[in-house]
Amino acid sequence: MLLLPYGCPLYHSPRGVAALLPAHPSLPTWEIKMGVTKIRLLALRCVPDLGDEMLDTSHAERDLGVLVDSKLNMSQQCAQAARKTNRILGCIKHGIASRSRGVIVPLYTALVRPHLEYCVQFWAPQYHKDIKLLESVQRKATKLVKGLEGKTCEERLKSLGLFSLEKRRLRGGLIVAYSFLTRGSEGAGADLLPLVTSDRTRGNGVKLQQGRFRLDIRKRFFTERVVGHWNRLPREVVTAPSLTEFKKRLDNALSHML
Repeated sequence: MLLLPYGCPLYHSPRGVAALLPAHPSLPTWEIKMGVTKIRLLALRCVPDLGDEMLDTSHAERDLGVLVDSKLNMSQQCAQAARKTNRILGCIKHGIASRSRGVIVPLYTALVRPHLEYCVQFWAPQYHKDIKLLESVQRKATKLVKGLEGKTCEERLKSLGLFSLEKRRLRGGLIVAYSFLTRGSEGAGADLLPLVTSDRTRGNGVKLQQGRFRLDIRKRFFTERVVGHWNRLPREVVTAPSLTEFKKRLDNALSHML
């Protein structure tokens, strides 16, 4: 699969190979050469002109278990994750006789939830319908537990000591941002989460810069989604001395969320 960002030049050499060159001046001077016959193009906004060479186009491609489509809205990945986890829940429902929380909850957290959260910083749901689709899987899992009949989904989650998938995604994203900021980065990724340099801003003192983009697709990237939530955290959370302490303080800050 070849993801081609808008404005990134692609050319072919006399030997019939394609080379992808970096479009951003801060990136190192490298190129990726590959056979044209081995390339499937997932064009986001334009299809490059390779002269006599023709590339096979695709509307969706799977890479490292994540299904990426040309719209980058991740709806197909959400549907794929929901189908897979519903099949696993069906196997648990028909193959496990016990309905106690000591059996169902460990099975759900070990066999089902990892599929809903694998690489979720990249493919987090963007639409309300996709969020509801993923949450419906966890809702079905809580209904399997005996003794919680007649209770609402929120009450079942509290009784089982679980959180909504939306809260877990937010918590995980903030933990990744903290690790990135405290450990630092090198090379081209150093400016993924730039800090506000001005000392005249209100807030927690470790505010991130919020980018401005014309396309909604760019606004939904992880490096943009996490900025607003990070900037609203209290100062004692973002200045935690260690990752373990950050998680404790973050849980307290997010205690109002289910």
